[in-house]
Amino acid sequence: MTEPIETLMRRQNWVNDHNGPLYLQLRRHIENAIRSGRIKPGAPLPSERRIAAIGDVSRVTVRKAVQDLVRDGLVCRRPGSGTSVAVQVERVEQSLSQLTSFSQDMARRGRKVRSIWLEKGLFTPAPPEIMALGLGADAMVSRVCRLRLADDVPLAIERASLLPQILPEPHKVGQSLYAFLDRLGSKPVRAIQRISAGNLGAADAELLDVPQGAAGLNIERISYLTSGHVVEFTRSVYRGDAYDFVAELRLGTETPERQS
Repeated sequence: MTEPIETLMRRQNWVNDHNGPLYLQLRRHIENAIRSGRIKPGAPLPSERRIAAIGDVSRVTVRKAVQDLVRDGLVCRRPGSGTSVAVQVERVEQSLSQLTSFSQDMARRGRKVRSIWLEKGLFTPAPPEIMALGLGADAMVSRVCRLRLADDVPLAIERASLLPQILPEPHKVGQSLYAFLDRLGSKPVRAIQRISAGNLGAADAELLDVPQGAAGLNIERISYLTSGHVVEFTRSVYRGDAYDFVAELRLGTETPERQS
């Protein structure tokens, strides 16, 4: 049976006068309880006021301890819902050397893939889409936007824009965009990809089920056909706590002149 959280918060269960500031002692105690399973993922923590009263410490002490736990992703805060233990996500290692789809990546790992469509259709293009795809002033753009989940855990938001002649009926796209393009004979074969770190805004954080301001990875990709023509412009947001992007690097060869 799980030990009551309020019992764990009692000062005599965690304080040690020779082991650093009180807020660090409290933070370590809560972390140990989470990692040992004594506090389960998703379990709500008592309010700062309640923890302060139970532990006989100031609210400032509790606030600093909880802020540390939030920063390290062990607990999460949501407006109106209080503070709870974060559900830890299995990290995904993604290679940067191959152009693959989310569906392919997850299938290889034996994970169940699901998408929630956020947008699908023909739209008036925004300036970044016009520039990336080389669209004319009066052209339309095919846009598909979806939340990608693996084993029902939201991992990424993908916003893909394509030439309308490549994808004239975006509403027909199913589970995999690349599989659909492959059937049309328009699957991209290479891409240029840029990755940057950022903090998630309120809307994206809510979709990805993480606190606002949590770490995210922004990925912008321009994909090409064998002919060299641009086929796709994608802007995606990945959970920073769920992805590791890996690239193989080789030492460049130097000419004899440079070595001498």
